[in-house]
Amino acid sequence: MKDESNKLELLRHSTAHILANAVLEMFPEAKFGIGPAVENGFYYDFELPRTLIPEDLPLLEEKMKAIIKANHAFEKADVSVEQAMEKFKELDQTLKLELIDDLHKAGNETVTIYKSGHFVDLCSGPHIESTGKIQHNAFALTKISGAYWKGDAEKQQLQRIYGVVFENKEGLKNYFHLVEEAAKRDHRKLGKELDLFCFSDLVGPGLPLFTPNGTIIKDELQKHIEKVCRGYGFQKVSTPHLAKIDLYEKSGHAQKFGDELFQVASHYKQNYVMKPVQCPHQTQIFASKARSYRDLPIRYMESEKQYRDEKPGEIGGLQRVIAITVEDGHSFCTVDQVKQEVKNMVEIIQNFYTSLGMWENHRVSLSVRDYAHPEKYIGEAADWDVCEKMLQDISDEMGLNAIKHEGEAALYGPKLDFMFQDSLGKEIQIPTVQLDFATPKRFELEYTNNEGGKSSPVMVHRAILGSYERFMMLLIEHFAGAFPLWLSPVQVAVLPISEKFADYAEEVKKKFLENDIRTELSDKAESLGKRISEAEKMKTPYIIVVGEKEVADKTVAIRTRGIREQQTLPIDEFIEKMVKEIKEKKQLVP
Repeated sequence: MKDESNKLELLRHSTAHILANAVLEMFPEAKFGIGPAVENGFYYDFELPRTLIPEDLPLLEEKMKAIIKANHAFEKADVSVEQAMEKFKELDQTLKLELIDDLHKAGNETVTIYKSGHFVDLCSGPHIESTGKIQHNAFALTKISGAYWKGDAEKQQLQRIYGVVFENKEGLKNYFHLVEEAAKRDHRKLGKELDLFCFSDLVGPGLPLFTPNGTIIKDELQKHIEKVCRGYGFQKVSTPHLAKIDLYEKSGHAQKFGDELFQVASHYKQNYVMKPVQCPHQTQIFASKARSYRDLPIRYMESEKQYRDEKPGEIGGLQRVIAITVEDGHSFCTVDQVKQEVKNMVEIIQNFYTSLGMWENHRVSLSVRDYAHPEKYIGEAADWDVCEKMLQDISDEMGLNAIKHEGEAALYGPKLDFMFQDSLGKEIQIPTVQLDFATPKRFELEYTNNEGGKSSPVMVHRAILGSYERFMMLLIEHFAGAFPLWLSPVQVAVLPISEKFADYAEEVKKKFLENDIRTELSDKAESLGKRISEAEKMKTPYIIVVGEKEVADKTVAIRTRGIREQQTLPIDEFIEKMVKEIKEKKQLVP
Protein backbone atom coordinates (compact mmCIF):
# COMPACT_ATOMS: atom_id res chain seq x y z
CA MET A 1 0.00 0.00 0.00
CA LYS A 2 2.86 2.36 0.91
CA ASP A 3 4.74 1.47 -2.33
CA GLU A 4 1.57 2.20 -4.31
CA SER A 5 1.22 5.57 -2.58
CA ASN A 6 4.87 6.47 -3.31
CA LYS A 7 4.45 5.49 -6.95
CA LEU A 8 1.43 7.76 -7.33
CA GLU A 9 3.24 10.63 -5.62
CA LEU A 10 6.12 10.32 -8.11
CA LEU A 11 3.61 10.30 -10.94
CA ARG A 12 1.81 13.39 -9.63
CA HIS A 13 4.95 15.41 -8.96
CA SER A 14 6.38 14.52 -12.35
CA THR A 15 3.15 15.57 -14.08
CA ALA A 16 3.40 18.93 -12.31
CA HIS A 17 6.76 19.44 -14.03
CA ILE A 18 5.19 18.58 -17.38
CA LEU A 19 2.49 21.19 -16.70
CA ALA A 20 5.13 23.84 -15.95
CA ASN A 21 6.91 22.93 -19.19
CA ALA A 22 3.64 23.31 -21.12
CA VAL A 23 2.88 26.68 -19.48
CA LEU A 24 6.32 27.97 -20.48
CA GLU A 25 5.66 26.90 -24.06
CA MET A 26 2.39 28.83 -24.06
CA PHE A 27 3.77 31.82 -22.10
CA PRO A 28 7.57 32.08 -22.57
CA GLU A 29 7.68 35.02 -20.12
CA ALA A 30 5.97 33.00 -17.34
CA LYS A 31 7.60 32.82 -13.92
CA PHE A 32 7.00 29.52 -12.16
CA GLY A 33 6.80 29.05 -8.39
CA ILE A 34 6.19 25.67 -6.75
CA GLY A 35 4.40 22.53 -7.95
CA PRO A 36 3.88 19.81 -5.32
CA ALA A 37 1.94 16.56 -5.43
CA VAL A 38 -1.35 16.68 -3.50
CA GLU A 39 -4.19 14.22 -2.90
CA ASN A 40 -5.20 12.71 -6.28
CA GLY A 41 -3.02 15.08 -8.24
CA PHE A 42 -0.85 18.18 -8.26
CA TYR A 43 -0.80 21.93 -8.74
CA TYR A 44 1.68 24.52 -9.95
CA ASP A 45 1.77 28.28 -9.24
CA PHE A 46 2.67 30.77 -11.96
CA GLU A 47 3.14 34.48 -12.51
CA LEU A 48 1.67 35.03 -15.98
CA PRO A 49 1.24 37.92 -18.45
CA ARG A 50 -2.55 37.51 -18.46
CA THR A 51 -5.32 35.92 -16.46
CA LEU A 52 -6.00 32.33 -17.38
CA ILE A 53 -9.46 31.29 -18.57
CA PRO A 54 -11.03 27.78 -18.49
CA GLU A 55 -10.51 27.46 -22.26
CA ASP A 56 -6.74 27.53 -21.64
CA LEU A 57 -6.81 24.19 -19.83
CA PRO A 58 -7.51 21.93 -22.87
CA LEU A 59 -4.81 23.82 -24.81
CA LEU A 60 -2.31 23.13 -22.03
CA GLU A 61 -3.39 19.49 -21.88
CA GLU A 62 -2.56 19.08 -25.58
CA LYS A 63 0.88 20.58 -25.02
CA MET A 64 1.39 18.20 -22.07
CA LYS A 65 0.43 15.22 -24.23
CA ALA A 66 3.05 16.26 -26.79
CA ILE A 67 5.68 16.43 -24.01
CA ILE A 68 4.61 12.97 -22.78
CA LYS A 69 4.84 11.59 -26.32
CA ALA A 70 8.37 13.02 -26.69
CA ASN A 71 9.39 10.77 -23.76
CA HIS A 72 11.96 13.16 -22.25
CA ALA A 73 14.08 11.62 -19.49
CA PHE A 74 14.06 13.26 -16.04
CA GLU A 75 17.74 14.05 -15.49
CA LYS A 76 18.88 14.92 -11.97
CA ALA A 77 21.85 17.18 -11.14
CA ASP A 78 23.20 18.47 -7.82
CA VAL A 79 24.74 21.89 -8.39
CA SER A 80 26.21 24.63 -6.22
CA VAL A 81 24.00 27.52 -5.13
CA GLU A 82 26.11 29.81 -7.35
CA GLN A 83 25.58 27.61 -10.42
CA ALA A 84 21.84 27.41 -9.73
CA MET A 85 21.63 31.19 -9.34
CA GLU A 86 23.43 31.66 -12.62
CA LYS A 87 21.20 29.15 -14.43
CA PHE A 88 17.88 30.59 -13.22
CA LYS A 89 19.06 34.17 -13.83
CA GLU A 90 19.73 33.12 -17.40
CA LEU A 91 16.19 31.70 -17.55
CA ASP A 92 14.81 34.88 -15.91
CA GLN A 93 13.02 32.82 -13.24
CA THR A 94 12.80 35.33 -10.38
CA LEU A 95 10.65 33.17 -8.13
CA LYS A 96 13.10 30.28 -8.37
CA LEU A 97 15.96 32.66 -7.55
CA GLU A 98 14.13 33.62 -4.37
CA LEU A 99 13.72 29.95 -3.43
CA ILE A 100 17.41 29.28 -4.05
CA ASP A 101 18.28 32.23 -1.83
CA ASP A 102 16.01 30.82 0.92
CA LEU A 103 17.78 27.46 0.68
CA HIS A 104 21.17 29.17 0.88
CA LYS A 105 20.12 31.13 4.00
CA ALA A 106 19.00 27.84 5.53
CA GLY A 107 22.55 26.53 5.17
CA ASN A 108 22.42 24.69 1.83
CA GLU A 109 25.55 24.98 -0.31
CA THR A 110 24.12 22.80 -3.09
CA VAL A 111 20.65 22.39 -4.59
CA THR A 112 19.04 19.81 -6.87
CA ILE A 113 17.69 20.56 -10.32
CA TYR A 114 15.88 18.34 -12.82
CA LYS A 115 15.97 18.63 -16.60
CA SER A 116 13.46 17.06 -19.01
CA GLY A 117 13.91 18.03 -22.64
CA HIS A 118 14.67 21.77 -22.66
CA PHE A 119 12.82 22.36 -19.39
CA VAL A 120 14.83 22.88 -16.18
CA ASP A 121 13.31 23.12 -12.70
CA LEU A 122 14.56 23.52 -9.14
CA CYS A 123 13.38 20.40 -7.34
CA SER A 124 14.56 17.89 -4.75
CA GLY A 125 12.74 15.06 -6.61
CA PRO A 126 12.53 12.18 -7.07
CA HIS A 127 10.71 11.67 -10.39
CA ILE A 128 9.66 8.91 -12.71
CA GLU A 129 12.14 7.72 -15.33
CA SER A 130 10.75 9.78 -18.24
CA THR A 131 7.68 11.77 -19.33
CA GLY A 132 6.55 8.84 -21.49
CA LYS A 133 5.80 6.77 -18.39
CA ILE A 134 2.63 8.84 -17.91
CA GLN A 135 -0.38 7.67 -19.91
CA HIS A 136 -1.70 10.49 -22.10
CA ASN A 137 -5.33 9.64 -21.24
CA ALA A 138 -4.80 9.25 -17.47
CA PHE A 139 -4.45 12.92 -16.48
CA ALA A 140 -6.56 16.09 -16.65
CA LEU A 141 -6.26 19.73 -15.64
CA THR A 142 -9.21 20.52 -13.38
CA LYS A 143 -9.30 24.14 -12.27
CA ILE A 144 -7.61 27.52 -11.94
CA SER A 145 -7.42 29.58 -8.75
CA GLY A 146 -5.44 32.38 -7.14
CA ALA A 147 -2.66 31.78 -4.61
CA TYR A 148 -0.34 34.14 -2.77
CA TRP A 149 3.35 33.51 -3.28
CA LYS A 150 4.60 31.43 -0.33
CA GLY A 151 1.09 31.65 1.14
CA ASP A 152 1.78 35.24 2.27
CA ALA A 153 -1.07 37.71 1.65
CA GLU A 154 1.53 40.51 1.62
CA LYS A 155 3.20 39.03 -1.46
CA GLN A 156 2.07 38.95 -5.09
CA GLN A 157 -0.84 36.79 -6.15
CA LEU A 158 -0.02 33.98 -8.55
CA GLN A 159 -2.27 31.77 -10.66
CA ARG A 160 -2.56 28.16 -9.58
CA ILE A 161 -3.42 25.36 -12.00
CA TYR A 162 -4.70 22.11 -10.50
CA GLY A 163 -4.59 18.71 -12.15
CA VAL A 164 -5.14 15.04 -11.43
CA VAL A 165 -3.24 12.02 -12.69
CA PHE A 166 -3.63 8.26 -12.29
CA GLU A 167 -1.86 5.15 -13.47
CA ASN A 168 -4.42 4.51 -16.20
CA LYS A 169 -7.53 5.81 -17.94
CA GLU A 170 -9.81 3.81 -15.63
CA GLY A 171 -8.42 5.60 -12.58
CA LEU A 172 -9.20 8.98 -14.15
CA LYS A 173 -12.71 7.83 -15.09
CA ASN A 174 -13.39 6.61 -11.54
CA TYR A 175 -12.11 9.90 -10.15
CA PHE A 176 -14.52 11.99 -12.21
CA HIS A 177 -17.37 9.65 -11.26
CA LEU A 178 -16.57 10.26 -7.58
CA VAL A 179 -16.33 14.03 -8.18
CA GLU A 180 -19.78 13.97 -9.77
CA GLU A 181 -21.18 11.90 -6.91
CA ALA A 182 -19.54 14.17 -4.31
CA ALA A 183 -21.18 17.22 -5.96
CA LYS A 184 -24.59 15.56 -5.56
CA ARG A 185 -23.79 14.86 -1.89
CA ASP A 186 -22.33 18.30 -1.08
CA HIS A 187 -23.68 19.12 2.39
CA ARG A 188 -24.16 22.80 1.49
CA LYS A 189 -26.38 21.86 -1.46
CA LEU A 190 -28.34 19.20 0.43
CA GLY A 191 -28.51 21.35 3.57
CA LYS A 192 -30.43 23.94 1.58
CA GLU A 193 -32.60 21.44 -0.33
CA LEU A 194 -33.56 19.56 2.84
CA ASP A 195 -33.84 22.77 4.89
CA LEU A 196 -31.33 21.70 7.56
CA PHE A 197 -29.28 24.84 8.23
CA CYS A 198 -28.61 28.33 6.93
CA PHE A 199 -26.24 31.26 7.34
CA SER A 200 -26.88 34.98 7.76
CA ASP A 201 -24.63 37.91 6.90
CA LEU A 202 -26.05 39.71 9.93
CA VAL A 203 -25.16 36.83 12.25
CA GLY A 204 -21.75 36.38 10.63
CA PRO A 205 -19.70 33.78 8.74
CA GLY A 206 -18.90 30.50 10.47
CA LEU A 207 -22.02 30.74 12.63
CA PRO A 208 -24.58 28.24 11.28
CA LEU A 209 -28.26 28.53 12.17
CA PHE A 210 -29.99 25.15 12.45
CA THR A 211 -33.56 25.00 11.19
CA PRO A 212 -36.22 22.77 12.84
CA ASN A 213 -35.17 19.88 10.53
CA GLY A 214 -31.47 20.29 11.27
CA THR A 215 -32.10 20.71 14.99
CA ILE A 216 -33.98 17.39 15.06
CA ILE A 217 -30.93 15.58 13.64
CA LYS A 218 -28.59 17.36 16.06
CA ASP A 219 -30.84 16.59 19.05
CA GLU A 220 -31.30 12.93 18.05
CA LEU A 221 -27.54 12.48 17.80
CA GLN A 222 -27.10 14.05 21.22
CA LYS A 223 -29.85 11.94 22.83
CA HIS A 224 -28.35 8.77 21.35
CA ILE A 225 -24.74 9.42 22.35
CA GLU A 226 -25.78 10.50 25.86
CA LYS A 227 -27.90 7.37 26.29
CA VAL A 228 -25.00 5.14 25.23
CA CYS A 229 -22.57 6.97 27.54
CA ARG A 230 -24.94 6.89 30.52
CA GLY A 231 -24.82 3.11 30.23
CA TYR A 232 -21.09 3.38 31.01
CA GLY A 233 -21.51 5.68 34.02
CA PHE A 234 -21.11 9.11 32.39
CA GLN A 235 -23.00 11.97 34.03
CA LYS A 236 -24.00 15.11 32.18
CA VAL A 237 -22.48 18.44 33.25
CA SER A 238 -22.77 21.97 31.93
CA THR A 239 -20.06 24.61 31.99
CA PRO A 240 -19.97 28.34 31.02
CA HIS A 241 -19.07 29.53 27.55
CA LEU A 242 -16.24 31.68 28.89
CA ALA A 243 -13.64 31.84 31.64
CA LYS A 244 -10.71 33.92 32.80
CA ILE A 245 -7.63 33.43 30.63
CA ASP A 246 -5.86 32.15 33.76
CA LEU A 247 -7.74 28.85 33.33
CA TYR A 248 -6.31 28.30 29.85
CA GLU A 249 -2.84 29.53 30.78
CA LYS A 250 -2.75 26.91 33.50
CA SER A 251 -4.01 24.17 31.16
CA GLY A 252 -1.60 25.17 28.36
CA HIS A 253 -4.36 25.91 25.85
CA ALA A 254 -3.69 29.66 25.82
CA GLN A 255 -0.24 28.98 24.40
CA LYS A 256 -1.50 26.29 22.03
CA PHE A 257 -4.37 28.29 20.49
CA GLY A 258 -2.77 31.74 20.71
CA ASP A 259 -4.53 34.10 18.28
CA GLU A 260 -7.41 31.64 17.83
CA LEU A 261 -8.72 32.61 21.28
CA PHE A 262 -11.67 35.02 21.45
CA GLN A 263 -10.91 37.68 24.06
CA VAL A 264 -13.93 39.25 25.82
CA ALA A 265 -13.75 42.39 27.97
CA SER A 266 -16.61 43.26 30.32
CA HIS A 267 -17.88 46.74 31.15
CA TYR A 268 -16.25 46.30 34.56
CA LYS A 269 -12.84 45.69 33.00
CA GLN A 270 -12.91 41.95 33.67
CA ASN A 271 -11.13 40.03 30.91
CA TYR A 272 -12.45 36.66 29.75
CA VAL A 273 -11.86 34.15 26.97
CA MET A 274 -14.56 32.26 25.06
CA LYS A 275 -13.77 28.64 25.81
CA PRO A 276 -11.75 26.84 23.10
CA VAL A 277 -12.13 23.44 24.88
CA GLN A 278 -14.25 21.98 27.71
CA CYS A 279 -11.67 19.98 29.68
CA PRO A 280 -10.24 22.80 31.87
CA HIS A 281 -13.76 23.70 33.05
CA GLN A 282 -14.49 20.08 33.93
CA THR A 283 -11.32 19.84 36.03
CA GLN A 284 -12.81 22.52 38.24
CA ILE A 285 -15.95 20.45 38.85
CA PHE A 286 -13.70 17.61 40.01
CA ALA A 287 -11.74 20.08 42.17
CA SER A 288 -14.90 21.51 43.78
CA LYS A 289 -14.89 19.01 46.67
CA ALA A 290 -12.78 16.34 48.32
CA ARG A 291 -12.55 13.06 46.42
CA SER A 292 -11.69 9.55 47.57
CA TYR A 293 -10.43 6.56 45.60
CA ARG A 294 -13.85 5.06 46.38
CA ASP A 295 -15.47 7.81 44.25
CA LEU A 296 -13.38 7.00 41.19
CA PRO A 297 -13.81 6.75 38.33
CA ILE A 298 -15.81 9.98 37.96
CA ARG A 299 -17.10 10.45 34.42
CA TYR A 300 -18.43 13.70 32.94
CA MET A 301 -20.02 14.29 29.54
CA GLU A 302 -21.01 17.57 27.93
CA SER A 303 -22.29 18.78 24.56
CA GLU A 304 -21.62 22.49 24.47
CA LYS A 305 -20.27 25.33 22.38
CA GLN A 306 -16.56 26.04 21.95
CA TYR A 307 -15.08 28.95 20.02
CA ARG A 308 -12.10 29.38 17.70
CA ASP A 309 -11.19 32.57 15.83
CA GLU A 310 -10.71 30.92 12.43
CA LYS A 311 -9.23 32.71 9.42
CA PRO A 312 -12.11 34.07 7.27
CA GLY A 313 -10.79 32.34 4.14
CA GLU A 314 -10.86 28.95 5.87
CA ILE A 315 -14.49 29.15 7.02
CA GLY A 316 -17.00 27.27 4.89
CA GLY A 317 -20.25 25.35 5.32
CA LEU A 318 -20.31 23.16 8.43
CA GLN A 319 -16.76 21.90 7.91
CA ARG A 320 -15.02 24.85 9.55
CA VAL A 321 -17.03 27.11 11.86
CA ILE A 322 -16.34 29.64 14.61
CA ALA A 323 -18.89 28.38 17.15
CA ILE A 324 -18.41 24.62 17.48
CA THR A 325 -20.85 22.38 19.38
CA VAL A 326 -18.57 19.69 20.76
CA GLU A 327 -19.59 16.32 22.23
CA ASP A 328 -16.99 15.82 24.89
CA GLY A 329 -16.31 13.52 27.84
CA HIS A 330 -13.70 13.01 30.54
CA SER A 331 -13.05 10.29 33.07
CA PHE A 332 -11.02 10.93 36.23
CA CYS A 333 -9.63 7.64 37.48
CA THR A 334 -6.75 5.82 39.17
CA VAL A 335 -3.87 4.40 37.16
CA ASP A 336 -5.24 0.89 37.77
CA GLN A 337 -8.59 1.90 36.25
CA VAL A 338 -7.20 3.44 33.06
CA LYS A 339 -7.30 0.31 30.91
CA GLN A 340 -10.93 -0.45 31.67
CA GLU A 341 -11.92 3.18 31.10
CA VAL A 342 -10.27 3.21 27.67
CA LYS A 343 -11.84 -0.15 26.80
CA ASN A 344 -15.25 1.22 27.78
CA MET A 345 -14.74 4.23 25.51
CA VAL A 346 -13.68 2.02 22.62
CA GLU A 347 -16.89 0.02 23.12
CA ILE A 348 -18.93 3.26 23.07
CA ILE A 349 -17.28 4.22 19.77
CA GLN A 350 -18.00 0.78 18.35
CA ASN A 351 -21.67 0.87 19.44
CA PHE A 352 -22.24 4.37 18.09
CA TYR A 353 -20.65 3.84 14.67
CA THR A 354 -22.26 0.43 14.29
CA SER A 355 -25.65 2.17 14.63
CA LEU A 356 -24.66 4.30 11.63
CA GLY A 357 -23.41 1.36 9.59
CA MET A 358 -19.85 2.76 9.58
CA TRP A 359 -17.94 0.41 11.90
CA GLU A 360 -17.10 -2.19 9.23
CA ASN A 361 -14.60 0.03 7.39
CA HIS A 362 -12.42 1.43 10.15
CA ARG A 363 -8.81 1.51 11.24
CA VAL A 364 -7.09 2.73 14.37
CA SER A 365 -4.05 4.94 14.85
CA LEU A 366 -1.91 5.01 18.00
CA SER A 367 -0.76 8.64 18.06
CA VAL A 368 2.38 9.11 20.14
CA ARG A 369 4.73 12.04 20.81
CA ASP A 370 7.46 13.33 18.54
CA TYR A 371 10.43 11.87 20.39
CA ALA A 372 12.84 14.32 18.77
CA HIS A 373 10.89 17.35 20.03
CA PRO A 374 9.64 16.74 23.61
CA GLU A 375 9.26 20.53 24.11
CA LYS A 376 6.05 20.41 22.03
CA TYR A 377 4.23 18.62 24.88
CA ILE A 378 3.41 19.12 28.55
CA GLY A 379 3.95 16.55 31.29
CA GLU A 380 6.75 14.26 32.39
CA ALA A 381 8.54 11.81 30.08
CA ALA A 382 7.96 8.93 32.52
CA ASP A 383 4.19 9.51 32.44
CA TRP A 384 4.26 9.58 28.65
CA ASP A 385 6.09 6.24 28.64
CA VAL A 386 3.38 4.69 30.86
CA CYS A 387 0.52 6.16 28.80
CA GLU A 388 1.91 5.02 25.44
CA LYS A 389 2.50 1.49 26.74
CA MET A 390 -1.04 1.32 28.15
CA LEU A 391 -2.60 2.26 24.81
CA GLN A 392 -0.41 -0.24 22.97
CA ASP A 393 -1.49 -2.96 25.42
CA ILE A 394 -5.16 -2.04 24.95
CA SER A 395 -4.77 -2.18 21.19
CA ASP A 396 -3.24 -5.65 21.47
CA GLU A 397 -5.83 -6.93 23.95
CA MET A 398 -8.84 -5.62 21.99
CA GLY A 399 -7.47 -6.57 18.57
CA LEU A 400 -7.53 -2.97 17.34
CA ASN A 401 -4.32 -3.42 15.31
CA ALA A 402 -3.50 0.24 15.93
CA ILE A 403 -0.71 1.62 13.73
CA LYS A 404 1.76 3.84 15.59
CA HIS A 405 2.18 7.42 14.29
CA GLU A 406 4.91 9.55 15.85
CA GLY A 407 4.24 13.26 16.39
CA GLU A 408 0.44 12.92 16.25
CA ALA A 409 -0.20 12.93 20.02
CA ALA A 410 -2.26 15.58 21.80
CA LEU A 411 -0.61 18.38 23.78
CA TYR A 412 -0.93 16.41 27.02
CA GLY A 413 -0.78 12.76 26.04
CA PRO A 414 -0.95 9.90 23.51
CA LYS A 415 -4.26 8.82 21.96
CA LEU A 416 -6.15 6.26 19.93
CA ASP A 417 -7.71 7.82 16.82
CA PHE A 418 -10.37 6.01 14.81
CA MET A 419 -10.66 6.42 11.04
CA PHE A 420 -13.70 5.46 8.97
CA GLN A 421 -14.51 5.36 5.27
CA ASP A 422 -17.57 7.21 4.05
CA SER A 423 -19.77 6.05 1.17
CA LEU A 424 -17.34 7.54 -1.39
CA GLY A 425 -14.35 5.77 0.12
CA LYS A 426 -12.96 8.97 1.68
CA GLU A 427 -11.29 8.47 5.05
CA ILE A 428 -12.54 10.53 7.98
CA GLN A 429 -11.16 10.77 11.51
CA ILE A 430 -13.49 11.73 14.35
CA PRO A 431 -13.50 9.54 17.50
CA THR A 432 -10.52 9.72 19.80
CA VAL A 433 -9.50 8.47 23.26
CA GLN A 434 -6.64 10.33 24.92
CA LEU A 435 -4.64 9.66 28.10
CA ASP A 436 -3.58 12.61 30.19
CA PHE A 437 -1.35 12.49 33.29
CA ALA A 438 -0.29 16.13 32.88
CA THR A 439 -3.49 18.21 33.17
CA PRO A 440 -4.57 16.86 36.61
CA LYS A 441 -1.10 17.66 37.95
CA ARG A 442 -1.21 21.16 36.43
CA PHE A 443 -4.49 21.85 38.21
CA GLU A 444 -3.31 20.09 41.39
CA LEU A 445 -6.25 17.69 41.27
CA GLU A 446 -6.07 15.01 43.91
CA TYR A 447 -7.96 12.27 45.67
CA THR A 448 -7.37 10.36 48.90
CA ASN A 449 -5.84 7.00 47.99
CA ASN A 450 -6.41 3.67 49.77
CA GLU A 451 -3.43 4.34 52.06
CA GLY A 452 -4.81 7.67 53.24
CA GLY A 453 -2.35 9.73 51.19
CA LYS A 454 -2.95 12.05 48.25
CA SER A 455 -2.65 11.02 44.59
CA SER A 456 -3.29 12.72 41.25
CA PRO A 457 -6.01 11.15 39.10
CA VAL A 458 -5.46 10.23 35.47
CA MET A 459 -7.70 12.11 33.05
CA VAL A 460 -9.03 10.17 30.07
CA HIS A 461 -10.43 12.40 27.31
CA ARG A 462 -12.85 11.04 24.76
CA ALA A 463 -14.79 12.39 21.78
CA ILE A 464 -17.25 10.07 20.06
CA LEU A 465 -18.69 12.26 17.31
CA GLY A 466 -16.50 15.32 17.75
CA SER A 467 -18.28 18.52 16.73
CA TYR A 468 -21.94 18.24 15.81
CA GLU A 469 -21.44 20.66 12.92
CA ARG A 470 -18.68 18.69 11.20
CA PHE A 471 -20.33 15.38 12.06
CA MET A 472 -23.60 16.50 10.48
CA MET A 473 -21.69 17.51 7.36
CA LEU A 474 -20.21 14.03 7.18
CA LEU A 475 -23.58 12.37 7.77
CA ILE A 476 -25.33 14.48 5.13
CA GLU A 477 -22.68 13.55 2.56
CA HIS A 478 -22.35 9.92 3.68
CA PHE A 479 -26.09 9.27 3.40
CA ALA A 480 -26.63 11.78 0.55
CA GLY A 481 -29.39 13.24 2.73
CA ALA A 482 -31.23 9.89 2.94
CA PHE A 483 -30.81 9.53 6.71
CA PRO A 484 -31.58 6.38 8.68
CA LEU A 485 -35.13 6.35 10.01
CA TRP A 486 -34.13 7.29 13.57
CA LEU A 487 -32.34 10.43 12.34
CA SER A 488 -34.78 11.57 9.63
CA PRO A 489 -36.41 14.93 10.48
CA VAL A 490 -39.70 13.65 9.03
CA GLN A 491 -40.04 9.89 9.45
CA VAL A 492 -43.35 9.44 7.68
CA ALA A 493 -45.42 11.62 5.35
CA VAL A 494 -49.19 11.03 5.29
CA LEU A 495 -50.90 11.82 1.97
CA PRO A 496 -54.67 11.56 1.54
CA ILE A 497 -55.63 10.80 -2.08
CA SER A 498 -58.15 13.64 -1.94
CA GLU A 499 -59.85 15.98 0.51
CA LYS A 500 -62.51 13.30 0.98
CA PHE A 501 -60.04 11.22 3.05
CA ALA A 502 -58.61 14.10 5.13
CA ASP A 503 -60.28 12.96 8.38
CA TYR A 504 -58.71 9.48 8.18
CA ALA A 505 -55.35 11.05 7.30
CA GLU A 506 -55.61 13.20 10.45
CA GLU A 507 -56.45 10.11 12.48
CA VAL A 508 -53.39 8.28 11.08
CA LYS A 509 -51.15 11.29 11.77
CA LYS A 510 -52.41 11.50 15.36
CA LYS A 511 -51.61 7.81 15.95
CA PHE A 512 -48.06 8.30 14.63
CA LEU A 513 -47.50 11.33 16.84
CA GLU A 514 -48.83 9.46 19.89
CA ASN A 515 -46.04 6.93 19.28
CA ASP A 516 -43.35 9.65 18.98
CA ILE A 517 -43.04 9.17 15.21
CA ARG A 518 -42.20 12.43 13.46
CA THR A 519 -45.01 12.93 10.96
CA GLU A 520 -45.98 15.41 8.29
CA LEU A 521 -49.47 15.60 6.76
CA SER A 522 -49.38 16.68 3.10
CA ASP A 523 -52.92 17.68 2.16
CA LYS A 524 -52.22 20.66 -0.08
CA ALA A 525 -54.53 21.29 -3.04
CA GLU A 526 -52.09 19.62 -5.44
CA SER A 527 -52.12 16.35 -7.33
CA LEU A 528 -51.17 13.21 -5.43
CA GLY A 529 -48.28 12.65 -7.84
CA LYS A 530 -46.80 16.07 -7.08
CA ARG A 531 -47.14 15.58 -3.32
CA ILE A 532 -45.45 12.16 -3.55
CA SER A 533 -42.65 13.72 -5.61
CA GLU A 534 -42.11 16.47 -3.01
CA ALA A 535 -41.94 13.92 -0.16
CA GLU A 536 -39.42 11.86 -2.18
CA LYS A 537 -37.28 14.96 -2.82
CA MET A 538 -37.13 15.48 0.95
CA LYS A 539 -35.92 11.84 1.17
CA THR A 540 -38.73 10.90 3.58
CA PRO A 541 -38.24 7.26 4.68
CA TYR A 542 -41.93 6.31 4.51
CA ILE A 543 -44.75 7.83 2.46
CA ILE A 544 -48.25 6.75 3.48
CA VAL A 545 -51.08 7.09 0.96
CA VAL A 546 -54.64 6.75 2.24
CA GLY A 547 -57.81 6.45 0.15
CA GLU A 548 -61.13 4.66 0.09
CA LYS A 549 -59.72 1.14 0.55
CA GLU A 550 -57.47 2.18 3.43
CA VAL A 551 -60.33 3.94 5.20
CA ALA A 552 -62.56 0.85 4.85
CA ASP A 553 -59.86 -1.62 6.00
CA LYS A 554 -58.14 0.66 8.58
CA THR A 555 -54.85 0.16 6.76
CA VAL A 556 -52.16 2.30 5.17
CA ALA A 557 -50.50 1.97 1.75
CA ILE A 558 -46.75 2.30 2.34
CA ARG A 559 -44.04 3.51 -0.03
CA THR A 560 -40.59 2.77 1.42
CA ARG A 561 -37.69 4.97 0.30
CA GLY A 562 -35.59 3.14 -2.27
CA ILE A 563 -38.09 0.30 -2.81
CA ARG A 564 -40.44 0.20 -5.81
CA GLU A 565 -43.06 -2.19 -4.44
CA GLN A 566 -45.86 -0.71 -2.34
CA GLN A 567 -46.99 -2.51 0.82
CA THR A 568 -50.32 -2.37 2.65
CA LEU A 569 -50.50 -3.00 6.41
CA PRO A 570 -52.96 -2.41 9.25
CA ILE A 571 -52.09 0.95 10.82
CA ASP A 572 -51.25 -0.52 14.26
CA GLU A 573 -48.99 -3.18 12.74
CA PHE A 574 -47.10 -0.55 10.72
CA ILE A 575 -46.67 1.66 13.80
CA GLU A 576 -45.28 -1.31 15.74
CA LYS A 577 -42.84 -1.98 12.87
CA MET A 578 -41.66 1.66 12.79
CA VAL A 579 -41.23 1.92 16.56
CA LYS A 580 -39.07 -1.22 16.49
CA GLU A 581 -36.94 0.11 13.61
CA ILE A 582 -36.41 3.44 15.35
CA LYS A 583 -35.49 1.79 18.66
CA GLU A 584 -33.05 -0.62 17.02
CA LYS A 585 -31.51 2.14 14.86
CA LYS A 586 -32.04 0.05 11.74
CA GLN A 587 -30.80 1.19 8.35
CA LEU A 588 -33.24 1.85 5.53
CA VAL A 589 -32.56 1.33 1.85
CA PRO A 590 -31.19 4.79 0.84
